[in-house]
Amino acid sequence: MKNSVFALSVFLLVTVTLSAQIRPDALQAFRDGAFERSIQICLNEIAENPNNIESHVVISWSLMALGRYEEALTYAIMGRNLSRYDIRIIRNLGEANFYLGRNNDALQYFQEFISLAPAGTRVETIYYFLGEIYMRMGRFRHADIALSSAVHRLPGNAVWWTRLAYARENAGDLLDAVTAYERALSLNPQLGDAQRGLDRVRQTLARL
Repeated sequence: MKNSVFALSVFLLVTVTLSAQIRPDALQAFRDGAFERSIQICLNEIAENPNNIESHVVISWSLMALGRYEEALTYAIMGRNLSRYDIRIIRNLGEANFYLGRNNDALQYFQEFISLAPAGTRVETIYYFLGEIYMRMGRFRHADIALSSAVHRLPGNAVWWTRLAYARENAGDLLDAVTAYERALSLNPQLGDAQRGLDRVRQTLARL
C-alpha cells in the first residue's frame, strides 16, 4: 500500500513538473518577436484567470509591438484596475496614449511613472516620450528639460540628441542647439536630420 501511494505521488509530481515545463510562455514569445503567439497565450491565461496581471502587461506589450494601440490600451486599463500602482501598466498606458496622439493622457501617465519610479527601468525612454509630447504641444523649453534628462541617462543615442537640439532651436537657444547637433553628429556622422539642423542653426546665427 505504501509503495502504491509513493508511486502515485511520484507520478503526480512528474505530471505537474512536465505540465509546467511545456506550458506556453507569453513573455518568452514576446522576447522572441512572436507577438501574435504571445497575444494568444495571454488571452488563454486571462480566460483562465482574469486577475493575472502578468498577462495584461505582456499582452499590452505585444499589441503595441504590432501597432494595435487601442487594443493595448484596453488591456492596460484592465491591468490598471487589477494593480493600481504597477509601473509596467502605467508605462503601457502612457505609451499607448502617446502613439494614439492623446498627449494629455500620455503626459499624465508618464509623469506618474516618474513619480513612482524615478530610477525605474528604462526611465530614460519615459523622458524621451515626455520631450516629444512637449514638442507636440509647442512647449519647447519643457521639451529641452525632458530630453536633457533622457540623454543624461543614455548619452549614446544620437537621435535623442538631435531631438534635444531641435527643441533648443525652437526655443531660441541656438548656441545650445549647435552643441546638441554636434554631439549627435559625433555619435552618428550620417544622421541627416542632425546635419541639416546644424546647417540651419549656423545660417541663422550668421544672420544675427
